[in-house]
Amino acid sequence: MNTFIAADVGGTHTRVGLVRPGYGGESTVAVLAHRKYVCADYPGLAAILAEFIAGNGVGVDRVVIATAGVVLDDEVVNSNLPWRISLSQLRGELGLHEVLVINDFQANANAAQCMAPADSTLLTPGVSEADPGPGPVLVIGPGTGLGAALRIPHGHSTVVLPTEPGHTAFAPGNGREVEMLRLAQQRGQTHVPTEYFVSGPGLVNLYSALCTLSGVEASLRAPAAITEAARRGEALAREAVLTFCALLGSVIGDLVVISRANAVFIAGGILPQLKDFVPDSAFHARMLDKGVMRPVLERVPVRLIENERLGVIGAASWYLEHLAQSGQDALAAPRQHPQ
Repeated sequence: MNTFIAADVGGTHTRVGLVRPGYGGESTVAVLAHRKYVCADYPGLAAILAEFIAGNGVGVDRVVIATAGVVLDDEVVNSNLPWRISLSQLRGELGLHEVLVINDFQANANAAQCMAPADSTLLTPGVSEADPGPGPVLVIGPGTGLGAALRIPHGHSTVVLPTEPGHTAFAPGNGREVEMLRLAQQRGQTHVPTEYFVSGPGLVNLYSALCTLSGVEASLRAPAAITEAARRGEALAREAVLTFCALLGSVIGDLVVISRANAVFIAGGILPQLKDFVPDSAFHARMLDKGVMRPVLERVPVRLIENERLGVIGAASWYLEHLAQSGQDALAAPRQHPQ
């Protein structure tokens, strides 16, 4: 009765965990089983969850889902998913009593047990690795889209604020990026969102734009292919990857200035495949290039978390906190959510 399912649903992969509260000296959340699925291989989320439940031989009646987007009435509004998610359909097909949905980066920001400096890679050399003390923490990640959330101290607990930075207007930082923006606008993009260039698909858009501006046909169609070509020294692929890193640094700098975050965690997405390019890029320089705010940004460490269970752990942590705050008994009295 104390186990439930936490799922991290993205546009490309869905990660599902069988979880329970941690006991004694354990972490907040104990993951009993975990599996990663390719979304395109399944007709919908219900099929993935049904396969996971059957494969683990357990009866589960509660599911918490972390995904980008928002819930409108009964359905998750998310343009990056390969299929629709209906909460009533999930309850009906899987016999669930409760289905809850939270923003994926709201979940990531709740995964505090994954945020120890020793479990992450520092991307900002020269910045102290010491605990910066209490203050907002920014969690961001360029995946199928660009997501972020703020973890804000509040009394003896925290408040997590989900955000949608991927949909803000793209802000070029030099002449080459201005040309990229104009090209996107010429192709019919009246609003060019940040994630049009700063995301997994954004890397492909970025490479394509650079090829067009250089008068070369774009021959690569996937982020992995562009990254491998960059490693081989192909000039435009390498420029695309280094520009991507620079743009991400600039976006992080903007969000830190807005939020006054004193630490940043990049949660997975495409960056683990690009991290060896970061030291050779303008990532940190662009992050710091915010005028009079530079001295503040020079003290903000940025770390990369490489933990495939981050979203699952975060969704489970949020669910347990949600139950505690609402005064429910998580182990004995699950109820049907009104959505």
